[in-house]
Amino acid sequence: MHIVIIGVGGVGGYFGGKIANSGQKVTLVARGKHLEAIKKSGLQVKSINGDFVTHPFYATDQIDTVEKADVVLICTKSWQVAEAAKSIQPILKENTIVIPLQNGADNAEKVGSVVDAKHVLGGLCKIYSKIESPGVISHFGHQPEVVFGELDKSKTDRLEIVKEVFDRAGFNNVISEDIDVDIWSKFMFITTVSGIGALTRATIGEVYENPETYRILEQTATEIYKVGTAKGVSLPEDVVSRIMAFIGKQPYDSTASMQRDIMQGRPSELDNFNGFIVKEGIKLGVLTPANTFIYSCLLPMEAKARTL
Repeated sequence: MHIVIIGVGGVGGYFGGKIANSGQKVTLVARGKHLEAIKKSGLQVKSINGDFVTHPFYATDQIDTVEKADVVLICTKSWQVAEAAKSIQPILKENTIVIPLQNGADNAEKVGSVVDAKHVLGGLCKIYSKIESPGVISHFGHQPEVVFGELDKSKTDRLEIVKEVFDRAGFNNVISEDIDVDIWSKFMFITTVSGIGALTRATIGEVYENPETYRILEQTATEIYKVGTAKGVSLPEDVVSRIMAFIGKQPYDSTASMQRDIMQGRPSELDNFNGFIVKEGIKLGVLTPANTFIYSCLLPMEAKARTL
């Protein structure tokens, strides 16, 4: 089995590193000083579950030099998914499995619009992690987990193939009964905390315990629920209350990656999170005032980051 990781940030670096460290054949597609450090000294993962250094089978920024893949994990930011999917076409075999793992509600759809949809599984991950420095990944919160499944909810042999890879790597993983529901539930959580967190510059705990920002969190999540159900996703009726309870269980001082990107003047996933809900709401005739306010207020900073 040859597993290729596209994007070696907090997600790709952790999960790709764990797979490589288990002795499996892994290629990391990275870039810049991060790639240079990996090629020179290996990939270092600092984790609350134990640190390790792994030396993958291959690391490169040239996709045309990569061997054909059995499994591809796309771990870029959401706005880079379509470009990443185009780049992997030379390494696809007839039965290559492609799983996008970044945050967002429509990543599998983006991949399937670029490569043959037969390759694509839906997926998501749960982890707090980031690039600490070139060649170094920091996993600082949450028990890492990957959830994946067929987009048509079927049970196939290839799901077990992927599960075997993940089991051998030693991190939690689950074959989903309805991957759309799981993706939208994760999307509801990350979009809700990201938007208001970026706007207030406050931690998840601070936003959650304040009655006024709590109310905005709940309204944001409710709008996401309404848009998701309008799109035909079978979200449970109590999903908003469950997500709010989940937010309350997060480490008090934690922040979302979109919030950190905006605060540090980097391009973010704003358009793929709150912006996505605003645009889908317009298409579907669903009002999204909280998401619209958050999105509109953050747009100037996003525009500035993308022109620097």
